[in-house]
This record gives sequence, structure tokens and C-alpha cells, in this order.
Amino acid sequence: MSEKKLISREDYQKFYPLSTRWMDNDMFGHINNVVYYSFFDTAVTHFLIEAGCLKIKNNPIVFYVVHTSCNFITSLSYPEEIEAGVMLKKIGKTSITYGVSVFKKGAISAAAYGEFIHVLVDRNSNKATLIPEDIRHKIKSLIKK
Repeated sequence: MSEKKLISREDYQKFYPLSTRWMDNDMFGHINNVVYYSFFDTAVTHFLIEAGCLKIKNNPIVFYVVHTSCNFITSLSYPEEIEAGVMLKKIGKTSITYGVSVFKKGAISAAAYGEFIHVLVDRNSNKATLIPEDIRHKIKSLIKK
């Protein structure tokens, strides 16, 4: 059985406006594949900061990206305004799996979608650590009620 493709705007709970840049285009005139991973990373990081889970400096717990994937549906190019969607797929003991997508501003269907997995790591030991309850609660706030 295949997993549901998370390509509809209604699949996502949070959206973050992003701008394409001239340097994002490749020689074919559309956003280069690798740039979508940057869009995903920016959106998830924005969510973590907004939720109060990520303090970039001196935080004893850090978020390591251990997996990303991206499925392309349609091209985007500079100059276009886009929105990145984020949703919670799974929260485990030490890891968080997000669904992520990129939409042309206002579009109902994603131009690209994928998965993004964080493992929480103790900064000092550099080992995976249990997700603290306060962070777990804030991350779960991403789930639609």
C-alpha cells in the first residue's frame, strides 16, 4: 500500500511565505532541484522558532536533519512568490517527521512535496536525546484539531 501524496493545501497546517531568487533558477529557467530542500529546511526552522522550540545559540538540544526527500510535480521559477507548507506526520521518542511542500502563492496543489526528519541531539554528548515534554507539546500544536 502506498503512502498518501501530501499535495493538497488542506494537508498542511502552517504556511510560510518565501521568495524565489534569481540564483535559484537553473539553465533551464526553473528552480533547481536542490533549492527545494532549502525551502523545506527554512520552513521547518521557521516553525520551530515560531513555536519557541529552537534557540539557535546556547540551546542544550539541537535538531539534526537525518533524512529529507522531495517529489517534484511542476516547475516554479524566479520571480515567483511561493509558500512552504509544514505538517506533522509523526513524533517519536527522539525524532520528528514533518510533511513539507512548496506551493506557488495561492495555489491549491503543491509544486513539490516531501518529508523532513529531525533527530533531537544533546549538544554536549552529540547523542540522540528524548524529546522534552515542553517541545513535544509545542510540536504537537502543529496537528489540526
